[in-house]
Amino acid sequence: MRKPKPIFILTALVSLVIFSHSALGAKAILFNDSHFHLTNYVQEGITAQRLLQLMGEQVGRSTLFGIPLQQQWSHRVSDASNPPTYYLQTDAPLYYYSFTDAAIAMAYKSLTKSQQERLDPMITGFNPTDMYAADHIRRVLETFPGVFTGIGEFSIHKEFVSSKVAGEVASLKDPAVDRILDFAGQVGLLVILHNDIDTPFPKKGDEPTYLAQMRNLLIRHPETKIIWAHMGVGRIVRPIHKHLAAIESLLKDPRFKHIYFDISWMETAKYIITDPRATKLMAELIHRHPDRFLFGTDEVAPKDSTQYLSVYEAYKPLWSALNESASEKVRTGNYVRLFDEARKKVRAWEKANVLENKETRISQARN
Repeated sequence: MRKPKPIFILTALVSLVIFSHSALGAKAILFNDSHFHLTNYVQEGITAQRLLQLMGEQVGRSTLFGIPLQQQWSHRVSDASNPPTYYLQTDAPLYYYSFTDAAIAMAYKSLTKSQQERLDPMITGFNPTDMYAADHIRRVLETFPGVFTGIGEFSIHKEFVSSKVAGEVASLKDPAVDRILDFAGQVGLLVILHNDIDTPFPKKGDEPTYLAQMRNLLIRHPETKIIWAHMGVGRIVRPIHKHLAAIESLLKDPRFKHIYFDISWMETAKYIITDPRATKLMAELIHRHPDRFLFGTDEVAPKDSTQYLSVYEAYKPLWSALNESASEKVRTGNYVRLFDEARKKVRAWEKANVLENKETRISQARN
């Protein structure tokens, strides 16, 4: 019997070590973060290196995006001693801040390759009422190839925010939004979309204002994978009557196989965990559709790991109510599947439409 070659033994040992490390790592990971803001409403925040420190070994991967809106500091409203840092602190307007995409790209590019593997930057700095918004997204990909995985979180109808944005009001019916989602589908960009399912303080018995519009938008873009942030709820936009039934109607309909839901944000958690009956119903819905939900923190430049992990900790009643398989998919597995697929598609589009075109132009210039 021939003895194994030393190189074979070494390879086997290395493979075993890698497998063991991966298995242990996967077991130690609490979640992958599908919804994270590196900066706040005045474009201040933490570094990408600091985010990785907060993630430590407990968080495997995370999205990386800023906030597409800048809060104006109007001296007529807030004097020099009281600059606003949040949109609820002033009546001054918000405006779209496109530089956020360059800032996020440079933060990502400051990392090592192994660090970059843990993060998925997203494009947010576009105005969804502008027919040129899709062109902005294309230019970002052309300027920073190899960086971005998707677009969002961007908002259409959002309590308090929509009415504060300078210029036109965003709408689910706007052809500009259709251009954005068409382009995202062509490239393979994953989309994180915030849209309240209803208006604040609706009249009892009225149909939810935006559910039908959202359904129509999804039907128009069957090739674009969309994560509906926070399941359509907000601070005061409460779950509609039979909210989970409305969500499940989308999940069961094959026309909406491209829609997913994140349960990010402490404001979302309060509707799910404060009442054991709500927790039970949510767990049952996830068990029926375990591939369609993702967990995210929706933290904005957290100051420490306690703050960063607070939303995950708040959801403990839900984690306890889920079986092992469903819990793993919501916390980690669905993120890996969706974002890895998007990464692969976007890199392929960039290779065909950006990198090869650049090489051709260089060759033509030399000739």
